[in-house]
Amino acid sequence: MTVHKLVVVSAGLSKPSSTRLLADRLADSAVRRLALEGREVEVTVVELRDLAVEIANNFVTGFPGAALREAIEAVTAADGLIVVTPIFTASYSGLFKSFFDVLDNDALTGKPVLIAATGGTPRHSLALEHAVRPLFSYLRAVVLPTAVYAATDDWGGAGDGLTDGLPRRIDRAAGELAALLSGRGPAAPAVPSQAASQQVVPFAQQLAALKV
Repeated sequence: MTVHKLVVVSAGLSKPSSTRLLADRLADSAVRRLALEGREVEVTVVELRDLAVEIANNFVTGFPGAALREAIEAVTAADGLIVVTPIFTASYSGLFKSFFDVLDNDALTGKPVLIAATGGTPRHSLALEHAVRPLFSYLRAVVLPTAVYAATDDWGGAGDGLTDGLPRRIDRAAGELAALLSGRGPAAPAVPSQAASQQVVPFAQQLAALKV
C-alpha cells in the first residue's frame, strides 16, 4: 500500500496556539478523507517555534542545524503540505516566511499545498490571497483553491446563511488536498465530518485541550 507523506507546518508562537489547533484540524480531516479510500497517511508536524534559532543561524552561517535540516528534508520529501501562519500586520509572520526562504527554490515545485491562517479579526482573512497564496505560487507549488482562515470568533461558531462555518471550510479544503494526493484531480464535494456535526465547543475549551 502506498503511504502518503503529509507534512504540516505550523508557525504559531504561543503554546498552545490557535495556529497549531487549526493545523491539526486540517490534517485530521485530510487523513480521515484518505482513510475512507483505504489510503494510509504518514503525518509529520513541523513546529517553526522550535526552529526559530536554527532558522536565524542558517541565514548567518548558510548551514542548517540538525533539527532544521530534518524539517527541510521532511518538507522536500512530502507528497503534500498543510501550512498555517498567524497573520501579523496583514501578512504572514516573519518566522513563517523565513522558513520557506531557507528551502531550495525547487523544493515545492508541483507539490499540493493547503494554505491556512489564524488571526484575531475576520478583516485579515484576505492576507491569504494577497500574501500567502502568491508566495507559494512563486515557489511553483500547486496551491489548493480553498484557503482556510480562522478568526477568534470562528472557533465554536456554526457560520451563517451566507458563510460556511469553520468545520465545513476545513472539510472542503482537506477534501481538495485528499483528492490531489489520491490522484483524483478536483475534489469531490466535502462529506461533513464529525467536527461539523458535533455540539459547538467554546474556543477556550478547545485550546485548553491542547495542554493535555
